[in-house]
Amino acid sequence: MASFDTASKKQVETNPQDFVDLCFKFGLENTTVLEIITPEQPTIEMHQADTLIKALHNDREVLVHFEFQTTDSYDPEMPLRMAGYIIRAIEVYRLPVYSNVIYLRPDAGNNDPSKFEQNLERHNISIEYQVFRLIEMNGQEILDLKPVGLIPFTPLMKRPADMDAEQWLRRCIQTADEIDVPNKPEYLGSLAILGNLIYDSETILEIISEEIMQQPSIVEYVAPEARKQGIQEGARESTCENILEILAFRLQPEVAQTFKSTLESIDDLQRLKQLFRVAMQVETLEEFTQALNENEN
Repeated sequence: MASFDTASKKQVETNPQDFVDLCFKFGLENTTVLEIITPEQPTIEMHQADTLIKALHNDREVLVHFEFQTTDSYDPEMPLRMAGYIIRAIEVYRLPVYSNVIYLRPDAGNNDPSKFEQNLERHNISIEYQVFRLIEMNGQEILDLKPVGLIPFTPLMKRPADMDAEQWLRRCIQTADEIDVPNKPEYLGSLAILGNLIYDSETILEIISEEIMQQPSIVEYVAPEARKQGIQEGARESTCENILEILAFRLQPEVAQTFKSTLESIDDLQRLKQLFRVAMQVETLEEFTQALNENEN
């Protein structure tokens, strides 16, 4: 589950305004992000998937909280868990809290009542929060709006009725590939990780590979006799760069750089493409090292 948490939090931390807009119905209310909060107080017990954003909502400082869930929560159940977090956040930060749960899997969150209630005479308690089940969200509307932080989640959303699952996945990936972001492989990597909750990883990686390999960074006006060689070299360099970027995202930047010289020495573009697919899936340094050594044999 940690990889899903990391991919989800990465999008919030990189594009917090998109998630605040989701909470407040995409700009229908005046809200601006101020900062991402990393709680240090021991009284705030955040789960790994929790994200807390300070925002200015209708000229008032508020907190916007997101919890990402792959499955239902039973110990404790989500209403109790959310109530505890909301009250602790209010106590520590003395600000109103808008709390949200995003359920990633299609079968999760069906029975979440979106509130905690205690019904006792003269001791009634009611704490509400907002529930988003991605499978119930109109994915095409999100693709049309193009909120950068939400696009990687679109494969998990409701697809158009006239489109099968693979067609929808391809449309989501193509839209993500059109988005102007500083680190495209990392961005597509987040989509691949999240999409793997319901799609076969090989299908996702094949489509992503087709998209990203079509755009090597090359000079388009090279001399005709050198053009074919230039395109091949550009594709090879681009693929090496993409592998290093996705390894930096999935592992650590310093770990990725240990493979730089080895990857740059590989002339076979097909071999590099295969290593790119491996990089999109590995969880440890050892896994990629093994794949690299297997390719050398």
